[in-house]
Amino acid sequence: NMTKFQAGLLAFVALIIGVIVAVNIAPPGQNVVQSEPQHLSVYPQPRALPDFILKDHNNADFKRDALLDHWSLVFVGYTYCPDICPTTLAELTAIYPKLKAIPTDYPVQVILLSVDPKRDSPARLNEYINFFDPEFIAASGEHAQLFPLVRAMGMMYSMSESTDNPDYLVDHSSSVVVINPKAQVLGRFKAEFVAGKLPVSEGQKILADMPTVIANY
Repeated sequence: NMTKFQAGLLAFVALIIGVIVAVNIAPPGQNVVQSEPQHLSVYPQPRALPDFILKDHNNADFKRDALLDHWSLVFVGYTYCPDICPTTLAELTAIYPKLKAIPTDYPVQVILLSVDPKRDSPARLNEYINFFDPEFIAASGEHAQLFPLVRAMGMMYSMSESTDNPDYLVDHSSSVVVINPKAQVLGRFKAEFVAGKLPVSEGQKILADMPTVIANY
């Protein structure tokens, strides 16, 4: 018969083996990199973007080159948006420190693409985007530049009423688009439409998928 010591030792060894197996099979949540994103709607092929010239919140030219050598999370909206835009930007602000901590040679940048150039001057964009995070980028420009760019991302926008009304609203997609370091669109995090809730792309779902996207794409 085994002594109590031997039985205890066996139990301890079994425990250690169990812990080792568990850690290797199911590592802690923050380090889990799935083989496929769970929430990102990936386009069948990465989409190239057309050339464009916009102005950013510092009144500097913002071109396609600004997307190279970064992972970009792009949201289409406008500063006078009453609900979806500030809520989505607040979600991105909350997860941004963890996005920056993901190991990669290409840093993550967050971009608000304003589709309301009539009201969203660089000065207005500067004040607005700095409220969320001074590292975020906001840019806008003529509709002739914006529309093909937004469409190439798989998004849309339209003026829902005359811009002569000072409080006009702009209809726009509420997804967050992922652009790879080659300035190609990979896909988008779609907002969920649930009765009684704002259709907003959830920060935690973006945060859960981005390590996988960065590692595998």
